[in-house]
Amino acid sequence: MGLITRLALSVMCSFLLCTSGSASEPPPGIPEVGEVGRGQFSRFGFRVYEARLWAPSGRYVPHLSFALSLTYQRSIDGARIVQASLDEMAKLGVPIGAHPQWRDQLARVLPDVVPGDTLTGVYQPGEGAIFYHQGKSTGRIDDSLARAFFAIWLDPRTSEPSLRQALLGAKP
Repeated sequence: MGLITRLALSVMCSFLLCTSGSASEPPPGIPEVGEVGRGQFSRFGFRVYEARLWAPSGRYVPHLSFALSLTYQRSIDGARIVQASLDEMAKLGVPIGAHPQWRDQLARVLPDVVPGDTLTGVYQPGEGAIFYHQGKSTGRIDDSLARAFFAIWLDPRTSEPSLRQALLGAKP
């Protein structure tokens, strides 16, 4: 399939996803959840995913429950998602080598995705996070890994500060 065809399919899937309402459904497990903010992540000019941050009453408070949903606009192998996650955590100074079990934990909860798929992680402080792919649970990760994982988007030192600002609901 050529690049133009893949891009056209990606746009079509994104349109169908937005008009079906499934991308705007709040994640499970958080009472009175509301969207805090949203933004696009692109690489080399190609949209990779739309990210949405959800929290009680639509207000993100770092020590309270929240959810992050990523709706993919490209097909990506789960192993690539895991490696990219570990790489981003390492950039934030997380000692990945001290936690060799994290790769396997992430591999269990982060599957392959195709355009239109949504992965959502629901964080519960002190407990960890439960992940969902297309609304079905893929598993749970422990609290220390969950905090390091979500820091990829929410830490002030993130490699994507404009996406972080959009997720936190900052107006340009």
